Amino acid sequence: APDREDLEIMKIGLLGFGVVGKGVYELARMRQDMQVAKVVCLEDITLPDAQVTRDFQDVLKDPSIDTVVEAMGGLHPAFEFVKAAMEAGKNIVTSNKALVATFYDILVPLAQEKNLSFRCTAAVGGGIGWLSELERSRRSQTIQEVGGIMNGTCNYILDAMHRTGLSYDEALKQAQGLGYAEAKPATDVEGIDTWHKILLSANVAFGVTMDKDSVPVSGISRIEPQDVAAFQSHGLVCKLVSCARRTESGISAYVQPTLYPQGSLEAAVPSNYNLITFIGSASERMSFYGQGAGRYPTAYNVLQDCIDVLSGKPFYVPYGPVVQAVNQEPLRFYVRGATDSFLEENTQEHWGEGVVTAPVAVSRMHRWHKEHPQAFLAALSQE
Repeated sequence: APDREDLEIMKIGLLGFGVVGKGVYELARMRQDMQVAKVVCLEDITLPDAQVTRDFQDVLKDPSIDTVVEAMGGLHPAFEFVKAAMEAGKNIVTSNKALVATFYDILVPLAQEKNLSFRCTAAVGGGIGWLSELERSRRSQTIQEVGGIMNGTCNYILDAMHRTGLSYDEALKQAQGLGYAEAKPATDVEGIDTWHKILLSANVAFGVTMDKDSVPVSGISRIEPQDVAAFQSHGLVCKLVSCARRTESGISAYVQPTLYPQGSLEAAVPSNYNLITFIGSASERMSFYGQGAGRYPTAYNVLQDCIDVLSGKPFYVPYGPVVQAVNQEPLRFYVRGATDSFLEENTQEHWGEGVVTAPVAVSRMHRWHKEHPQAFLAALSQE
């Protein structure tokens, strides 16, 4: 192998030294073409080949650092640090889906203005490499639809409830014990994590910037064993899924629990795994399966992005216009836990303590759910 001095070496400023950050540091040490030069960390640690600092300015003002890897998580101060680094002319690699989805309309145009690389493959799907493959596919065909099971925490909880008969609280506690769920799991179980991921996936797939407020989301925290029993009696399995698709009236995009036949691919996804799919005009259905989190799977894709930065690859697609989701697609919904005249008028069947509606527009059903947050709802898939 060539000596390090003969290579173009990427000098990295690493923000955060938690699960992902430590994995990035360890993987980068194995390469000749990159070096983690400085690490911003609030803990007192010592590294043999990198300076550890509590002050982001030490990274920002170092002209030798050309790339900042953000592995802090959260919105603040991650946004302020990333924006300042870009304004200083540094490339960005991040696994922070909340950051990119929330500030997409600021960070992506700034990267183009500064002619920088801005990559975030690990932000959706952890180690799957979903976004990079999505970008590659959209170059040669029209992407019609993206989505799927994007959150391992929710999938673990739902899988445990279906397989072992646990209650929601019992399954959540088990997931927390295994490290699949946070002590405060609302971001996962209320669908916010999945919402960030479908926003980012839709932006890349369709070359737009989705209006976040127009994309509705329902989570799984209200599901109870009687719901699962009703689903099983009809040969169905519940999964939390996202969907964004082209329709005649615009782009439809949402996150919601969805019921699939037991023999479907989605129904078979176990434990904390993800199954993410796109449908292309030429390729038709392409699905990507794997663990959506974890130190080395996620760090692997961060490292892949660093390699892409070295080879001169910028972001996935140019910044696109802001568009609102148009969710007029009619679906049947299982609902339990609330009722009113609208629901009574649209009820077709009774399943145990719940009801199944006639086809209702997704946007209308989510508006109803906002008015009745104590209810649990799940759409019936069209498979």
